[in-house]
Amino acid sequence: MDDVRAAAERAEQASYRLASLPLEARDRALEAIAEALLAGSAVIEEANARDMQAARESGLPQALVKRLRYDRTKIEESVQSIRSLMTQDDVVGRLLSRTELDDGLVLDKVSCPIGVIGVVFESRPDALVQISCLGLRSGNAVLLKGGSEARETNQALAGAITGALSGDDRFRDAVQLLSTREEFWELLKHDDLIDLIIPRGSNQLVRSIMEGTRIPVLGHAAGICHTYVDKAADLDMAVRVCFDAKVQYPAVCNATETLLVHRDVAERFLPPMAEDYARAKVELRGDEAVRRIIEADEATEEDWGAEYNDLVLSIKVVDSLDEAVEHINRYSSHHTDAIITADAGEADRFMDLVDSSSVMWNASTRFADGYRYGLGAEVGISTNKTHARGPVGLEGLVIYKYKLRGSGQVVADYAGRDARRFTHRKIV
Repeated sequence: MDDVRAAAERAEQASYRLASLPLEARDRALEAIAEALLAGSAVIEEANARDMQAARESGLPQALVKRLRYDRTKIEESVQSIRSLMTQDDVVGRLLSRTELDDGLVLDKVSCPIGVIGVVFESRPDALVQISCLGLRSGNAVLLKGGSEARETNQALAGAITGALSGDDRFRDAVQLLSTREEFWELLKHDDLIDLIIPRGSNQLVRSIMEGTRIPVLGHAAGICHTYVDKAADLDMAVRVCFDAKVQYPAVCNATETLLVHRDVAERFLPPMAEDYARAKVELRGDEAVRRIIEADEATEEDWGAEYNDLVLSIKVVDSLDEAVEHINRYSSHHTDAIITADAGEADRFMDLVDSSSVMWNASTRFADGYRYGLGAEVGISTNKTHARGPVGLEGLVIYKYKLRGSGQVVADYAGRDARRFTHRKIV
């Protein structure tokens, strides 16, 4: 598809312009977008209402319908997120280190934008706003593809964003919306133009993208999160935290899917916990030890590796923290896992041993979020172990380059027995 190639080429040219824009220009663009969203809220809400109606008629799962909603409250949340992003320190052009290699030969390591980022996301229109603004604030051009279930909302949002940027030619083609899934799959072929792909969607979607492109992919394939209630837990606190971790918003990747409970407190903790879950209509699935204490369906092997994204929870009784850690490291998607305990030593050991991008002590897994972490917003949560991990905000969208300033030096001067010697003196 020649038009996809052309869009990628325009994005590449836009990324070169964005890389040198001052922070003031980037922040003015973000404020213009915030004002455009508020001014166009009626149009956006009407578009979203059409998407919501079509989603209900098509039988889209309720969890996805809930993610699809983008009403006035969501618009105001997006505006708040944009303005919070504008308060963040600039991540572009920061001096990361300075080293004197020799007299008059100085090497700087400086942060810079990644370049062109392709993003595919499902259901959540607010992702379009977050990603566009994060891209602009960090000096990157973005190519976006939303799910067909949010087509009209995404078009309305993209129209508001591009309209807000139209007054400054430096932002031309900085944000582009692809129309079809076929266009996005075509985009994945252009690894000479696209620097990073960020998928936000189902496990199946993310894995298929990772397997179908040579472009680096940043993200997570699943959100299988755990909360472990230790034998030293404050059980009242545990009930409150575990309820929030499952019920506050079950359709998202940082909601707890498996609850692990130490055997010493299971008989005291599980009955009141089950009562609260029952009031919220949570379906419980437990191992044999759990089902001897509370009413629950039988948990199967598949449940331990399931991302429900719904009011469903698997529960397992364990004999020790080590058993809990072993279970988590085996079944977790390395996204977010938490421990509830009054024992600081055990909490530290848990957070050291659990191999996840976020680990928590006495807090809900739902805190794993770019806005709640003070990042302003996020493009997604990464379980990668290179470049960026956890909620990816502005700092995850920059890389670095080396700038060497000399005064006529040549490498030949540093070769041989009587050659000059490097000083390699750290300045910054």
